[in-house]
Amino acid sequence: MSTSAIYEAVIGAVARRVSAKPKHLDVGAGRGQLIALLRERLQADSRACDFHVENFRLHDVPIARTNLDKEPLPFADAEFDVVTCSEVVEHVENPRRLMREAWRVLKPGGTLVMTTPNVLNAVSRVRYLVSGFANLFGPLPAKNDKLYSTGGHITPLPYFYLAHALLDADFGEVELDIDRTQKTSVLLAVLFFPLIALGWLRFWGREERKYGTLTPENRVHVARHFSWRMLVGRTVVVSARKLHAPKAP
Repeated sequence: MSTSAIYEAVIGAVARRVSAKPKHLDVGAGRGQLIALLRERLQADSRACDFHVENFRLHDVPIARTNLDKEPLPFADAEFDVVTCSEVVEHVENPRRLMREAWRVLKPGGTLVMTTPNVLNAVSRVRYLVSGFANLFGPLPAKNDKLYSTGGHITPLPYFYLAHALLDADFGEVELDIDRTQKTSVLLAVLFFPLIALGWLRFWGREERKYGTLTPENRVHVARHFSWRMLVGRTVVVSARKLHAPKAP
């Protein structure tokens, strides 16, 4: 998957929320391409962490070797203005733990930007209908140690559950973006729109009147599952803000 459009979407989300020269942490930094762009565009003072530190290419940026499945982020509380986590949550066993760690290391008012493959676009919905596997989440090899590859996509995370996890971790102002429009999803969304619309109206009515699952806090995030961006976007880009200081013990 091309990552240039994802990085541009992340930079756009960061720039809308953060002033120039932020102190920045990139979780799952890879080779450091996103850090290089944020340093160029926003003069970010960046740090990095990744399990495969041998792949990192920016020799003047400190990087910490971190196993996100077993270890906390190796940084102090309230240290950063912005945390980015691009194409990482689908590779970890416990995304909610990672979000709580991101909250911990952010300053009050700081911003978290996360991206993950969109399992709710039209291509993925059709693929799941016929195969039971979402797009970019196919059968996996057992005992695979290349968790940074597509073969390491172990945690499909539809938008609502990503937003719900952020709210539970005491983030707020959750916003949705996409990296780019996927042409095949546009075609399928138009082709199947009557079916999707009827199914969605039935779903919304039952959840609201019969089950009572729609609340003032979650309605906007449930509704986004039927938005045009969700139906045609390749990658979801979600940003949120840490709204308050750490709670007293």
